[in-house]
Amino acid sequence: MAAVDGSTVRRLSAKQFWYVYPAMDRRPTVTNAAQQRATRNCRARLEQRGFKRFEVTALETDRELLRSLARRLAEDGPEADRARAAIKALVADGSQKPGGILAALRRSPLVGADLDLSRPRVEGRRIDS
Repeated sequence: MAAVDGSTVRRLSAKQFWYVYPAMDRRPTVTNAAQQRATRNCRARLEQRGFKRFEVTALETDRELLRSLARRLAEDGPEADRARAAIKALVADGSQKPGGILAALRRSPLVGADLDLSRPRVEGRRIDS
């Protein structure tokens, strides 16, 4: 099959597109109004409880680990607080402390090198108008 560039895809009608790309699923994930309403109501109830849906990109091997972690954090008890604190300590880095840039500049090997960083002031060139 020949390669199809983006401009060719834009010129295809909907019927032609599905004929060329039959493997793409045409069905929506939620097919009827009752399912859509149930999903919307469920998400609204979760939002009232303080939950928010979001997507995480990770390795397939970490799927169950992330799901179990999400369940543990959603319980919102003392175990969830301990897990939250442990994860924050694990992923925290020193860049969040105030003065991080200043400390990095002070660690620079150029500290005390007495560099002359001044430059002469030069007027800009004339522009023909």
